[in-house]
Amino acid sequence: MRMRESRVLAKLRSGSAASCLKVNFGDGQAAEIASMAGFDCLWIDQEHLAQDWSVLNSQIWAAKAHNVDVMVRVPRGSYSGYVKPLEMDATGIMVPHIMNLEEAKQVIQMTRFHPIGRRAIDGGSADGAYTNMDFGDYLKDSNTQKFLVLQIEDPEVLPDIEAIAALDGVDMLFFGPGDFSQGIGAPGEWDHPRLIEARKLVASVANKYGKFAATSGGIDSLDSFLEMGYGFVNVGADIVGLSGYCKNLIERFGKSVPGTLLSSPPPGKPY
Repeated sequence: MRMRESRVLAKLRSGSAASCLKVNFGDGQAAEIASMAGFDCLWIDQEHLAQDWSVLNSQIWAAKAHNVDVMVRVPRGSYSGYVKPLEMDATGIMVPHIMNLEEAKQVIQMTRFHPIGRRAIDGGSADGAYTNMDFGDYLKDSNTQKFLVLQIEDPEVLPDIEAIAALDGVDMLFFGPGDFSQGIGAPGEWDHPRLIEARKLVASVANKYGKFAATSGGIDSLDSFLEMGYGFVNVGADIVGLSGYCKNLIERFGKSVPGTLLSSPPPGKPY
């Protein structure tokens, strides 16, 4: 028995691009609907959302049933918080706010097995097929079929960006425009020259060192991201879709029923 092949890594390694949707709803059904639509990967967030472990389990199961990867953005901190999603058979984790080279090295040490790192070994969880996988295959497949994403979303990390990209064990550098815009004192200015420059830099450096470049943005920006060298792009979120659907329905209802209370436009978010 071998570990499931990562759909994202297979596409990226073949020179293609991979699609991703952010799933904010704490529900396995939302994950299954997105998986049935055909996305390559679902992004589940534990940094900002109150996703408990049982919900995360159901979301991973729903995605796996349709051969879809799950990337969990973990909270910064303990090694157990990093490896538990992997042991539950998430296909990858994304660590937010990597600030320097030393932090990147520490993450690799905690999340990769020998000979790359010193990740704590269990093997009895879902990713090891509950001890039904050969031990050597388990270690090897975990290092090759599970991906590690480091989120580059602060200007302070840019001086170390090349050294980080050169590290063994890193698969992707993910440029986060939201916090980066705040970090340069221009929150929400998605066309700010420093933000555009940094986005291009992350893609260029990742590709230079044989890693994959990842980012988030609306589907209308996809072509420009691909041209920059990004191969993994989160193009939307379930909450954006439901919000737009509900807003459209009530606006159409209001055309037939005068006096219907219409909502104000939501603030922009670069999913």
